[in-house]
Amino acid sequence: MPIQWFPGHMASARKKAAEAMAAIDVVIEVTDARLPEASSNPMIAELRRFRNRPCLKLLNKSDLADPEATRAWLDFYNRQPGVQAVAISAKSAAEVARIPALCRALAPHRDDGVKPLRMIIMGIPNVGKSTLMNALLKRKVAKVGDEPAVTKHQQTLDLGPGMTLTDTPGMMWPKIDFDADGYMLAASHAIGRNAVIDEEVAAFLGEILIARYPARLAARYKLDAAATAALDGHALLETVGRRRGCLVKGGGLDLEKAAQILLQDYRDGALGRISLETPASRAQMIAAAEAARVRAQAEQDAEAGSAEQGQGSSQMPK
Repeated sequence: MPIQWFPGHMASARKKAAEAMAAIDVVIEVTDARLPEASSNPMIAELRRFRNRPCLKLLNKSDLADPEATRAWLDFYNRQPGVQAVAISAKSAAEVARIPALCRALAPHRDDGVKPLRMIIMGIPNVGKSTLMNALLKRKVAKVGDEPAVTKHQQTLDLGPGMTLTDTPGMMWPKIDFDADGYMLAASHAIGRNAVIDEEVAAFLGEILIARYPARLAARYKLDAAATAALDGHALLETVGRRRGCLVKGGGLDLEKAAQILLQDYRDGALGRISLETPASRAQMIAAAEAARVRAQAEQDAEAGSAEQGQGSSQMPK
């Protein structure tokens, strides 16, 4: 089932962000390092390109991501014009402290001591924007929570001499084009639980983990490594459920509870440093989606042609 999530307040948040962009020098876009492109709102790129604003793309939660995948993403983004990508953990004061200088380098015209450097923090829900905002200001000014869309209002604050920082609510976009993106976002808790079915999301996550990190699963849930690699996502959920005693009355498996265990273990980093996508895997996913679209269109065209031919035959004089 495709996942879509666009709460009403996000439309107004986009409008306010677009207005703020006119008075901004640098866009700080925060993404989840475990799924940098899936967690990158295309509307943010559209807004900053329209205003020709440089972007400091932060791959946050890099302490939870696969280092090899992160290096590939940094290389991918740093080849894009007007973009500098850096992997950070917003929980690391030393890594956060680098950000103002990186922004100044992207807007050298503001390094004159006359006008302030104006920055804006943007990103989808639950990628760590509020944690980053608080770390930059060294005080709590933004509410932090484990649920997506905690921040609902935009605010601008002074960030030391000659610098201002605008924090924006997490913004999704109206339609997620690729089903896989919706599932990756849901697995990483960027989408509200009311829009997803945990079992489906966990089974999708399980497929990725089995394909790329079977040894991590085997170690976490005390499974045979070879047998783990032969499972599919739903079978993995059943296995986790049995291992963790997720039972309902009568001895059946509580797959919803098993799904929540797998999802939480991934979100907390209990499975180790995991990335759900790489530049190569994303390219393959997009190619497969396009091939499926072409096949579906061809089938639709063929059915329409057959229907027209049948209609024509029925109208021929006898």
